[in-house]
Order: sequence, then C-alpha cells, then structure tokens
Amino acid sequence: MVAFGKKLKDRQIEEWKGYYINYKLMKKKVKQYARQIEAGGLERRYVLKDFSRMLDNQIEKIVLFLLEQQGLLASRLDDLGKQQDALQEEPDFAKISDLREAYRDVGRDLLKLLYFVEINAIGLRKILKKFDKRFGYRFTDYYVKTRANHPYSQLQQVFKHVGLGAVVGAISRNLAELQDRQGSYLSIYDQPALPLQDPVIDTIKAAVDRLSYSTNFLTFLGQHALIMQEELPAPSEETVDDQRYHFMSLLLNLANTFLYMVNTYIIVPTADDYSMSLGAAATVCGIVIGAMAVAQIFSSVYFSAWSNRSYFRPLVFSSIVLFIGNAMYAMAYDFNSIAVLLLGRLFCGLGSARAVNRRYISDCVPLKIRMQASAGFVSASALGMACGPALAGLLQFKFKFYNMTIDQNTSPGWLMAFAWLIYLVWLWISFREPAHPTEEKPEPESTSGQANSDVLEKGVTEPLLISSEPHQDEEDDAEYDGSEETSEDSRAPVNSIGAAYRLLTPSVKVQLLIYFMLKYAMEILLSESSVVTTYYFNWTTGKVAIFLACLGLTVLPVNVVVGSYISNMFEDRQILLVSEIVVCLGILMSFHIIFPYSVPQYVISGLVMFVSAEVLEGVNLSLLSRVMSSRLSRGTFNGGLLSTEAGTIARVIADATITLAGYLGESRLLNVTLLPSLVICIMSIVATCCTYNSLY
Repeated sequence: MVAFGKKLKDRQIEEWKGYYINYKLMKKKVKQYARQIEAGGLERRYVLKDFSRMLDNQIEKIVLFLLEQQGLLASRLDDLGKQQDALQEEPDFAKISDLREAYRDVGRDLLKLLYFVEINAIGLRKILKKFDKRFGYRFTDYYVKTRANHPYSQLQQVFKHVGLGAVVGAISRNLAELQDRQGSYLSIYDQPALPLQDPVIDTIKAAVDRLSYSTNFLTFLGQHALIMQEELPAPSEETVDDQRYHFMSLLLNLANTFLYMVNTYIIVPTADDYSMSLGAAATVCGIVIGAMAVAQIFSSVYFSAWSNRSYFRPLVFSSIVLFIGNAMYAMAYDFNSIAVLLLGRLFCGLGSARAVNRRYISDCVPLKIRMQASAGFVSASALGMACGPALAGLLQFKFKFYNMTIDQNTSPGWLMAFAWLIYLVWLWISFREPAHPTEEKPEPESTSGQANSDVLEKGVTEPLLISSEPHQDEEDDAEYDGSEETSEDSRAPVNSIGAAYRLLTPSVKVQLLIYFMLKYAMEILLSESSVVTTYYFNWTTGKVAIFLACLGLTVLPVNVVVGSYISNMFEDRQILLVSEIVVCLGILMSFHIIFPYSVPQYVISGLVMFVSAEVLEGVNLSLLSRVMSSRLSRGTFNGGLLSTEAGTIARVIADATITLAGYLGESRLLNVTLLPSLVICIMSIVATCCTYNSLY
C-alpha cells in the first residue's frame, strides 16, 4: 500500500510540479506544531493563524496557475475557432479532420487540468483532516466557514472549478459542429437531449461530474451499496478488473441479493398469524422477523472474512443454509413448534451473503461498469423488498401434500426453499471463481506527460459512488520523519474491529448513527404493520401485502427523482438534514394521541417516513463514503460491512422492541415503538448540525 503523499508525487505532471499543493511540507509543519505545543512554545491562536496563512498561500498558488492554464486553453480555442471560420468558406475534409483532432488535443489537456484540480482538492481535504485529527481544533469547520462563502474566496476555485465549464462548452460545441450532421442546421443547444458521442467529451464530462459531485440516477442509486475503493487507483487496476470480471458471476451475485431480500420480507404479512397458530402472541412476530437479522450480525463478519479467499464457496454455503432454514420455517407448523420456526429464521440469517455480493462488485467488476453494477445491487434489493410481500399476498391457499401443510403461513418457506435449490444448481454450473491476488503489485511511476494522460483517462472515469477525493485522512500518526510512506501496519487492510474503530472519526460516527436511525424507523414501520393494521383497521393479509409492496415499489421512482434532479440542485449535506427532518415529521404523524386512528393517517405517515428514509439512505451512504477512511475500502471490517452491521443491529433492536412492547398490549404498541424512533431521530438531527461543516 502506497501512502497518499507518494501517490501525489508519482502522479504529478512533471512540467507542473511546482504548482501542486506541497503536501509533504504541510505534514511536516503539522508535526512541528505538535512538538512545539508539547514543549509549551506555541499558543493555539498562533497555530491557527500560521496554518491558515500557509493554506491560503497554497490555494493561491494553485488558483493562479489554474487561471493561467485556462487562459492558454482559451487562447488555443480562439485560434482553432479562426481556422474553423476559414474552413466554412473553403471546406477541406482533410483539414476538418485535423481541426477536429486539434480540438480533441485541447480536450486532453483540459483533462490534465481537471485531474490537477482534483489531486489538489484531495490534498487540501486530507491535510485539513490530518490537522483536526492531530490537534482536535475543528479547524476544518473554521476554515471552510471563513473561506468558502467569502466574496473573494479562492477555495471555491479549487472545489467548484469555476471557469472550466466555459472551456468544456467550447470544445463540445465546436466538435459537434465539425461532425457530419447530414445537412442538419441544429446545434448542440437545440438538441440538448442528444449528447455528443465523442470519447474525449465523455471523459471530460466524467471528470467534471467527479469534481462537482454532480450525479444522476445510476450514481445516486449506486450510493446505497456503499462499495468503496481507495483514492487514485493505479492504471493497472482496470486491467486486473477486466481479467477477473465474469458477467454470469455478477448476475449470480445480484440474484443472490434479490432472493435474500425476498426471503427477508416474504414472511412479514403473515408472521403474526403464524405465531398465533403456534400458540404465541401476535407481537412475537417481532422476534420471528428479527431472528434473521440477529444471525446476520455474525454471518456478515464471517462471510466478509471468507470473501478474502473465495467468492464461490461462501455463495454455495449460503444457498445450502438458506434452503435448510426455509424448509425448517415451513415445517414448524406441522411440528407445532415455535422453536423450530425461530431456528429456521436463524438459519436464514446465517446464510446472508450480502457482504460477499458487495465485495465481488468492489473487487471483480471493472471501474467502467462498477457504477451500473452497484446500482444493480441496490435495484435487486429494492425489487426483492417489493416482491416479498407481494408474493405473500398471492400465496392465499391451503392444502396437504404428503402430510405437510401448505398454506399462507408455510408456503413462503416452501417457495423460498425451492428457489434456493434452483439457485444452487445455477450457481454450481455457471459461477466462475476469480483469481485472488496474493500480493499487491508495485505501482508504476508516471513522470511523462503522455503517461499522466493515460492515467488520467482511466482515473477520471471512476464512478462517483466510490469517489476518491473526500476520503477521510487515513494516514495514521505512525509516520516516519522525513518519509512520505507510512508504516506497513498503518496502511494495511482493516481486519480487526479495534483497527476499524480507531478509524471512526466523529463525522463517520454521526453518519453511522443516521444509518442506524433510518433502518430502525423503517423496521418498526414494516415489521409491526400487520399487527397494527389488524388491530386498528381489521386488514387482511392480502391488504397488508399490497401496502408493503407499494412501499417497496416507491424506492426506484424516488431515486430517479432525487438522483437525476434534486441532488444536482442541492448539496448532499443539505438533502441529508432535510430528509432527517422529514423522517421526524413522518414519525410524529404516525402517533395515535387524541383523534381516532384512521387509514389515511397511517398510510400517509408511513409513506412520508419510508420515502424520506430512502432518500436519506442514499445521501447518507454517499457522505459516509467521503468521510470514511480509504483504509476501510478493503479488509474484513470494511466500510460496507460496518454500515451493514449498523443497519442490522438497528433491525434487531427494532424487532425486539416490538415484541417487548407487545406485553403492554396491542393498544399501546404503536406509540411505544414509535417513541424510540423519535428520540433517535432527534439525536441524529442534532449530531448532523454539530458536524455539518465537515460534510463536504
């Protein structure tokens, strides 16, 4: 593993070497401050002033060079424009082809400039985080507040790349005009829905999107997967991915995700009836539903560790365990045993291979399609969540088969057991185990302009979900004086819970709290829906199934709207805070206090809570990937596993709350279970406000 400082040095364009952020100098300055403060030679006020001045100088150097290069690009575009005007009078196909290539050359140089801005933005973020980590001054809050919104702010030039859009527009327009349009007199402005098909323009657009945090439906949807990777990937990574990638294996991972989510939610509409048929209270459905989540807490860890060595064997084990668990769940009725029922659900939880599914996408899918694969992972989850209750609503029959009862309670178990058996056969026939690298290859140095251009075209197309720039400063303090490389231990993958916890900064902890809150609120809504609607409205299993299926079907449309429009209009942290507030309002609307509880109140409040929680989840995981250490992109205790565990623990506690609240009576169940959701939601809003300025 190579430290960021060394990567920065290796990826610099040689002729621009003096204009990059002096990351090494600033790291040394931070250590110098630390030694002088320990010796009692410096005051806090002096440190803040001196470090602010140094940062201002570094940013000014970057911005002035950026403006100079923009001017050079504008001058070249102006010259090419004059040549283009001349060709309008005397068309020459050879010269038109040369002119088109000249515009592409300007585009390639613009890519270098965009990559220059990106690397410096990464360096600035990381040195700010390093300063805060060393001194605990919350310097980042102060610096961003005082600089970002100032009318003469140069920080905006670095983080918002002001002015580069005009250069991108000029290149795009002129390349479009030089293309053969078969007699059309329309420009790109007349047909904005028809983008220019040019690889250079596509690469520039991807680079601009990365810098501006612009997003679309795929990137926003993919954020739910929290599939992270390290910053500044080496050029060799794309080749490795292509060699390990196998489409059918990816499809099998997505099918595993879909089936597991169906398996999770197919029992929700009937869990209370099944519990009562075995002599238990209706609210025991909380334990029945939550048993799967309890086992998943442990299965996620061993599946994550297992995926370090294999992907095929964990998936085979998962399928077998899920087949056994569902068969036990179905047979519990004939055995008249609640213990067999719970044991079957525990087995199902022990077969949760979502950590393997995430890891396969992260490790084996090429960067160019990783965003689509991540979006596919989330779409499969959402579709499974909707199909589960819908299938339960269709399984309304009862008959005997070889002395085995098949009815609305047991048929979900039999159906899923059969589905996992078919999946196991498909997996055994079609899955291809990718090679697991035993050691990391040394990163090739790129010193020439052409080499940097090659790195650039691969680096800037990296999906936004796994954006590189804002990862939390992962370089621990165990650094060698005078050396840019950290120790092997400080850069190693995170394979212990202690190492993972030490990397959790306040911003990361707040995002995990938010994720815990939204999963808790959603689990309360979904798991107690059958009991609550039966008590207040006498809903049948079919009506509950339709309600839950409709909630699940809102996931993709909501993500289309948020990912394609809202996230391009507002910052993620703004959407985060507003979504938390709306979730809180949805919870408040759900309480039964004075007036008789009505179907419109329940449905509207549930819809508000569920939809806002879905929006919150995407933005939350996007911000989590930015503030989380890139060391958590690999290893057993990676970022995806930590977020999964936070959500799973929330589900377990929510289901336990439902069962415990049931002892107070069904009349009090709704309010008692909503109260903890409200408290946790308010806590998350307060925590978000406290860390708001670090979420950038």
